[in-house]
Amino acid sequence: MVEADQVLARLDPADYQLVYADKKATFDNTKSNFARAKELVADGNISRMDYDKMQANYRSATAALSQAEKDLEYTVLKSPFRGRIAERKVENFEEVQAKQTVFSLQNTSRLDVIIDVPESVVRLVRSVNGQQAGIAADERARVTRAWAVFEGHPDEKFPLRPKEIATKANDQTQTFKATFSMEAPTNFTVLPGMTTTVLLDLSQLVTRDLVKRVPVRAVQADSGLKPRVWVLDPQTMTVSARQVAIGRMTGDMIEITDGLNGGEEIVSVGAPYLAEGMHVTRMKMTEQAVPRSDDPL
Repeated sequence: MVEADQVLARLDPADYQLVYADKKATFDNTKSNFARAKELVADGNISRMDYDKMQANYRSATAALSQAEKDLEYTVLKSPFRGRIAERKVENFEEVQAKQTVFSLQNTSRLDVIIDVPESVVRLVRSVNGQQAGIAADERARVTRAWAVFEGHPDEKFPLRPKEIATKANDQTQTFKATFSMEAPTNFTVLPGMTTTVLLDLSQLVTRDLVKRVPVRAVQADSGLKPRVWVLDPQTMTVSARQVAIGRMTGDMIEITDGLNGGEEIVSVGAPYLAEGMHVTRMKMTEQAVPRSDDPL
């Protein structure tokens, strides 16, 4: 465990101290010359060109000294926050390169929880106070309710606060990465890389007119080439056609803008072979082919 601003490691500062001493001497010299030049140029004892040259030398020496001071400060590695050193990658007296990782430091007070939000969910979220759905705002954080539940502790829900959400979808999954923050549990250990279940309530951010989507293969055209779906009556196990209005297609799903109230059970397999009032049966949840006796093992 380390505290904030605690020294974790030091580089051998000898070379940087020598450079700093050289830059400091150059700075002091140019500073004195520039101070005298300001007096001389006022009396006309030196040309304006010589004065400008001394001023430029002074500014250059100032910048070089500032850089040397920074380089000397960078020889000391301090912890930016209170936390735990998870891994040490460099041993004492080992040579290191610029930007080389020396420690892996974990924040033990707060944790980040990352989930992938489908585009179908992001599309339902309306803007808040004129802000776009992908931009984090104080109002959005206030009305977004989320909790983390960890395995082995199903009765404990840890509040999550929205931190950021990507505005560009992942090229492979077409999902948007959302990051939440939470206080670290005190009664059990949670380490980076562990998994959790996120419960997300977007009821105050979702528009009232929810978008309904059905599988593309469930929508068929009637004799007049108008789209329709087959709705199942669970009491009689018969189907009836219902006219619908369709919208945008996403993957293998298509938006239904009118014709369905939501909650109906529709036929998604074998729709082209149905007729009005036909009796149907539900498919089993899983089906597996039975191997034949002459199939090779």
